[in-house]
Amino acid sequence: MDTGISTRIVTDAVHFDFPHSWQAEILAERPLILPPSSFTYPQEAEEVERGALHAMIRAASGAPFLATFALGFADPAAPTGLWSCPDPDELCAVSGGYAFVVNTLDPGRFTQIVFRPVLEVRALPEQKVLLFAGHHSLLAWGASGLAWQTARLSSEGLRLTEIRGDELHGFGWDLLTDREVPFVVDLKTGHHSGPHSETAR
Repeated sequence: MDTGISTRIVTDAVHFDFPHSWQAEILAERPLILPPSSFTYPQEAEEVERGALHAMIRAASGAPFLATFALGFADPAAPTGLWSCPDPDELCAVSGGYAFVVNTLDPGRFTQIVFRPVLEVRALPEQKVLLFAGHHSLLAWGASGLAWQTARLSSEGLRLTEIRGDELHGFGWDLLTDREVPFVVDLKTGHHSGPHSETAR
């Protein structure tokens, strides 16, 4: 369907590793004439225009809608882009480290990921989760929503190095010893060994 809105596909910012029922385009700018249906995330955002991510989304059913995602942080380290999710009807948008998972069939239903900012997003199709990394811990989003969240893995900053089977290996910073300490996270459960080892939520 032609919406009459000029669009720009930013290839580095779209990550569609999971099968999905929708189509989405990142807009170069917010259109002067809004389409009949538009949504802002989060709904209570102030000054949402400044640096926001705008996307035109076409769900499997219903009219296309404009989605505007408030900018979290104007920092190159904070990611921005679109990701498909384990649930084919859900879309994940990240705008300057603020991450939102939206039900494209019912755009008023969304979840904002608790990490502010999210510093890294990884699609893990084999484990059927979308992985989010914050400053201190990890969170996995599955087809039914939140799959798990680790306890604190680092005093400040995570470095993810490799995945071996269902194990994620990485390093966290230990403030007491002033050095990096390795950890291993079970991608099925979120349980981990290493610093601050606790049961995942």
